[in-house]
Amino acid sequence: MLTAGLLAISVFVPVSAETDPVGQSFSYQNTAASGVGPPPGTLISADNSHQYLKVLDPVLVDLINGGKLTITVGASTSFPVHPAYLEATRQYWQQVTLGEQPGIINRYIAGRPFPEIKESDPRAGDKIAWNMRYAYAPDENEVEKFYWQYRDMRSGKVERNLAMYGRMLRYKHRHTGDNVPDLPDNSGEIYNALYLQVKKPPDIANTQLLIHRQEDDTRQEQAWIYYASQRRVRRLATGQTTDAFLGSDIMIEDFLGFNGRIMDMEWYYRGSQWLLLPMYRHNELPFPGEESGEQGFELVSFAGQGNCFPNITWQLRLVYRLDALPRNPNHPLSRRTFYVDTQTAMPALIKIYDRGERLWKLSIAGISDSGYHHPNNKVWQGAIAEAVTMVDLQAEHCTTLQLLPRIPDQPLRTNQFNVQYLRTSGR
Repeated sequence: MLTAGLLAISVFVPVSAETDPVGQSFSYQNTAASGVGPPPGTLISADNSHQYLKVLDPVLVDLINGGKLTITVGASTSFPVHPAYLEATRQYWQQVTLGEQPGIINRYIAGRPFPEIKESDPRAGDKIAWNMRYAYAPDENEVEKFYWQYRDMRSGKVERNLAMYGRMLRYKHRHTGDNVPDLPDNSGEIYNALYLQVKKPPDIANTQLLIHRQEDDTRQEQAWIYYASQRRVRRLATGQTTDAFLGSDIMIEDFLGFNGRIMDMEWYYRGSQWLLLPMYRHNELPFPGEESGEQGFELVSFAGQGNCFPNITWQLRLVYRLDALPRNPNHPLSRRTFYVDTQTAMPALIKIYDRGERLWKLSIAGISDSGYHHPNNKVWQGAIAEAVTMVDLQAEHCTTLQLLPRIPDQPLRTNQFNVQYLRTSGR
């Protein structure tokens, strides 16, 4: 619910998307999509994939033709935009600029920093990267139902099950509730904080991870991990963010699509296109889910080879193709290719290449409209990533994540995101 003092912004009056860059940025452009892709209900398999090459990434075509994946097409829909985020974009976007050096953004307050993306702009890639960084999400959210499974893609065997708990708190550039746009007493100049705790299995239970993303992108993020077996907190070295996290197929740098510093990458905008993305309305999925422990709500299940792919529908979306090349020559990747949904600024599909420029991994994030999700999330008014897979195509292995993010019943506190909390809860 919006507060009366929300950013002190006047009531938004819609303006035609054709003449308004902000309206254009958040519009779905359904009319333009008409007739471009397959109709809803289409099952794309090896028998007919050749008909849809224009709206499928080539990696997906290879998986489909290899019998590892089928895609069911859902209806194309417009995703909600939280009014506070939209209004903040209108108020502040024209004052935001990029610095001359990588990782510098000037006068950003709230909303989407760069709603106007032009192919002719040599720094369009950087602007899309900042739009991803500051994409709308609730200022506070937590995940009490959070399951990781490590799977052998060839045999379908589940090698490891993890039950997790997670929460996030945005310290700056907030949009709803109290303390808008910034929390007080943020002497560390933190942008946002992420906390994860392992609940099961017993051998790693109570392992905890804490990450502070700095407001200043030129400063290194701060990260700590509590090892229950050692009963001590260790600061993570920079290089450890590109190690496999808890033996999974996922790096810490992979969290949330990209959890690194923008300045550490060279960003290249490769143009826009219509593409099928894993976006849908959860409550309208035609496939059976899995029990969540929440009455009337099922978690997304997984299907395809090894049960490595979210069992969801895909819809036609206008996307930006964005390449990120590490500036550090010792980075384990040569690049990531993001397909960023233009309406939500969320990277629903990511291709990851090893240092030899060979395709290594494929990340798929199943994204639901919050209005067709858990009842508590109707106030979210945005997009919810709830079924994620990281597929190691070289090793034929995957890590799947099922999660139920929600706005907390009680406000989160900053003392739940400090190193002392790791020590205290680890006892």
